Amino acid sequence: MVFSLIRRRASAPAGAACPYAAASAVPAPASAPAAGREPERVDRRQAEEFVRQFHEETPGSGDADARVRRVRAEIARTGTYEHTPEELAFGAKVAWRNAARCIGRLYWSSLVVRDLRGVSSADGIAAACAEHLRAAGNDGRIRPVLTVFAPDRPGRPAPRIVNDQLVRYAGHRTDAGRWVGDPRAAATTALARELGWKREEEPFQVLPLMVRERPDARPEWYELPDGAVREVPLRHPEHAWFAGLGLRWYAVPAISDMVLEIGGVRYPAAPFNGWYMGTEIGARNLADADRYDLLPLVAERLGLDRSSERTLWRDRALVELNVAVLHSFQEDGVTMADHHTESERFLKHIARERRHGRPTPADWSWIVPPLSGAATPVFHRYYDPVDPDLRPAFVPRQA
Repeated sequence: MVFSLIRRRASAPAGAACPYAAASAVPAPASAPAAGREPERVDRRQAEEFVRQFHEETPGSGDADARVRRVRAEIARTGTYEHTPEELAFGAKVAWRNAARCIGRLYWSSLVVRDLRGVSSADGIAAACAEHLRAAGNDGRIRPVLTVFAPDRPGRPAPRIVNDQLVRYAGHRTDAGRWVGDPRAAATTALARELGWKREEEPFQVLPLMVRERPDARPEWYELPDGAVREVPLRHPEHAWFAGLGLRWYAVPAISDMVLEIGGVRYPAAPFNGWYMGTEIGARNLADADRYDLLPLVAERLGLDRSSERTLWRDRALVELNVAVLHSFQEDGVTMADHHTESERFLKHIARERRHGRPTPADWSWIVPPLSGAATPVFHRYYDPVDPDLRPAFVPRQA
């Protein structure tokens, strides 16, 4: 199915503000490749290690030595090589399995991989990203999906998606100094405005998708079409006033600024999603002081005593905010995990990986939930150390 996207171009003055410049106290999206810096040749050792891993873990995949010889020859001739569809799908799944900051890795083998390596135009990428959101949304039954676009090649860097997520709410500071929307998106919002996008004074306004066909090219921007972005209005099971706050959040968290690296080949545009754990929204996105900062408002509406930190008004407001998030997604039939259940599932994942003789690297500070951490089983243990060189992997976009 083809989805129409509205494409608008607007001339920008020379020296337009860099979209990746950090705003005060606001994290900026990952940096774009420096203009003129070109991808290097694929490391033959990394390619060989991946091919042998694929054959070792994929019974019936053929002669590993013969495949290694073909890969060596292709690298010698072109500086890179092309993954088979099976290698690509395997590599993407293992990259998720290796993601040390993800608590949801029990489901790594169920990842749906959309092979769109032949798509390299901004128009094609934008249309495919809208389709990704529809496929992943799946009428509320969220599916883990990864869409892979063209890889970097020696001397030919591939397109990049500027946005850090396919869906993100805009954020900007008014002339009076008040934040409207999500401060996390300040730099991306500023870039969209430079390109001609018109923001509104609305706290949950979806940003356009922005795509660079080359690292040094000016991005093209696209409004996501109707039906691509599902949002859940937030309400509370006991407090009717909560719905009147007008809060909502999008259903599919699709990361789009990480590089998928498989066997030395880098895919700089490879958006992927799982589903939300409630605390990501209720304890971070809506609660953090440098995000939507809603704890004071929720505490006020609950009638909590805020005269002292010892009343634990923040903690009580935080719990009710998370109750509202979980309740709303459940009522709307949209997949969401709670932090207690997901913690138990992560320990099952560790046990399963151990039976296969594989370590499970994990970053404790990311695995432990930001709400009631000590009440979950992932708090009370150590994990295998994080190996920054472990591949396949999703890596920050540095070049």
